[in-house]
Amino acid sequence: MSAAEEPGDGREQDKAAGDLRLPGSVAEIMASPAGPKVGAFFDLDGTLVAGFTAVILTQERLRRRDIGVGELLSMVQAGLNHTLGRIEFEQLINTASSALRGRQLVDLEEIGERLFAQRIESRIYPEMRELVRAHVARGHTVVLSSSALTIQVNPVARFLGIVNMLTNKFETNEDGLLTGGVVKPILWGPGKVAAVQRFAAEHDIDLKDSYFYADGDEDVALMYLVGNPRPTNPEGKMAAVAKRRGWPILKFNSRGGVGLRRQIRTLAGFSTMFPVAAGAVGIGLLTGNRRRGVNFFTSNFSQLLLATSGVHLNVVGKENLTAQRPAVFIFNHRNQVDPVIAGALVRDNWVGVGKKELQNDPIMGTLGKVLDGVFIDRDDPASAVETLHTVEERAKNGLSIVIAPEGTRLDTTEVGPFKKGPFRIAMAAGIPIVPIVIRNAEIVASRNSTTINPGTVDIAVFPPIPVDDWTLDTLPDRIAEVRQLYLDTLKDWPVDELPEVNLYAEEKAAKKAKAQLAKASAKETPAEKAPAKKAAAKKETPAKKAPAKKAPAKKAPAKKVTAKKAPAKKAPAKKVPESAAAKAATPATDTELSAPKPVGEASNPTEIAPEPIAHDGDAQQLGAGRSDAAESSSSRPKGRP
Repeated sequence: MSAAEEPGDGREQDKAAGDLRLPGSVAEIMASPAGPKVGAFFDLDGTLVAGFTAVILTQERLRRRDIGVGELLSMVQAGLNHTLGRIEFEQLINTASSALRGRQLVDLEEIGERLFAQRIESRIYPEMRELVRAHVARGHTVVLSSSALTIQVNPVARFLGIVNMLTNKFETNEDGLLTGGVVKPILWGPGKVAAVQRFAAEHDIDLKDSYFYADGDEDVALMYLVGNPRPTNPEGKMAAVAKRRGWPILKFNSRGGVGLRRQIRTLAGFSTMFPVAAGAVGIGLLTGNRRRGVNFFTSNFSQLLLATSGVHLNVVGKENLTAQRPAVFIFNHRNQVDPVIAGALVRDNWVGVGKKELQNDPIMGTLGKVLDGVFIDRDDPASAVETLHTVEERAKNGLSIVIAPEGTRLDTTEVGPFKKGPFRIAMAAGIPIVPIVIRNAEIVASRNSTTINPGTVDIAVFPPIPVDDWTLDTLPDRIAEVRQLYLDTLKDWPVDELPEVNLYAEEKAAKKAKAQLAKASAKETPAEKAPAKKAAAKKETPAKKAPAKKAPAKKAPAKKVTAKKAPAKKAPAKKVPESAAAKAATPATDTELSAPKPVGEASNPTEIAPEPIAHDGDAQQLGAGRSDAAESSSSRPKGRP
């Protein structure tokens, strides 16, 4: 989405918009003032929805033969007269409403809901949906302001999460029957401007900081009313005024009516299946290797289908697609184009896994059977487990697996819960997981649409994730970490290169904290570590240096020497030459720890053990060592034992 003048370049300009905060971008909205004082007003037809919802309602009535020839001609004439400026919008909407006189409003609302699900939802511009979400995220007061009727507006507003609506309403009697009129004042042109101003005053909205998105000439006055006018897919007067005033223009082509051009494009894309299939059969027969034929088909059909449909793939981390094979390639699933995209990326030597319902689909079911695809019956756990064993065997035989861990298409900007199946397959086959994150597949097709629109889809392929150390006990945590990778990537999309993957971060942090705690404990009690290392060495020293045993015989029994005499520092100060003290200073710490205690000696660390007297001032060196050890222990650099 972007402030674009040329169709088809929305995704490229959206990246620039994300960095430069161009007007009309999500980045601009996210940098705008937050809070309900900022209003965001959206028109319906031509702005949020491609085309006109009223036309869809009329087509439905024709299909159901709920409209007579005379009524149809009257409506067509009224529409032409309004377009030519011969009648006002009020007369046009009253003409349409009068044809429904006596109908139950609740019945019309049900028709509106059904048509939304069947035909209108797929026409909502995904770019506009992102803008609505951005305004909601900033806490702005979002309003759907349209001249359409409630049966057209309400389903769209609910789908987009918009709670405020300014719209025209049918006039009804006490029994809920339509009278043939519309509640006044009619929202159109000046009437719509007045309604927006009144709503802004009632909700304390500052219009100078607010936004308005619309395409029609009748809404030009509203563009002057707000501080951030955003003409969307404008034509005629609106486009001319926008260019003259320098207003940023938003143009999208990701949605449109199922016209002849779009149908031909989609049909041409799927038609490439037949020549590619013929080539695959020929290669298989010539080489006597069925897998080579299948690889020819998978390597070419998906790419030809996307290219013919005008779909371009912008891939970050492409090298990870071939870093390690076989592998389990997982992708987030939003529409029916996702599996085609995944197949185009993986190319050859892979098997697809899908739900059993796809087996009866004329396209996906046929392709699945030809390509050795596997269909899982989710309603039969025993059958599902058996099918997964089949998939595991194929993986062990060298084929990669392509599968959506969510298990179904989801209408979300995030990802749904991941099922265990793909990860258990990887564990059983001993092959890695390769995450394929698809950001905006809804640009080229809505959730249930079979029509493919041109556009650019952003994809991130992460390095293979080994599962060698995974267990059934740790599997839920491992799956949660992989799913979080998807959420983090979708939230902060990589532009040029992938971020460093830090899976199992919490577990690693816990292990690191435990190691640091153990290290800190070791620092606090250094005296418990050293005796085992130095005691033996010091026992040898007196044995070599003291041939006369009568010296210790005279002084050793007297424990009162340590109890009554001054601290150890004073003794060496009187008896030991400076050179001897300096010589003992460096190993002093270890010397203190190595001095053996007589049996029964008190273990108070402040108590000084009796020292053996030896020639050449050895006893004094030991005393000096203990004193220096206390000082060096307090001044020892942190982080060292």
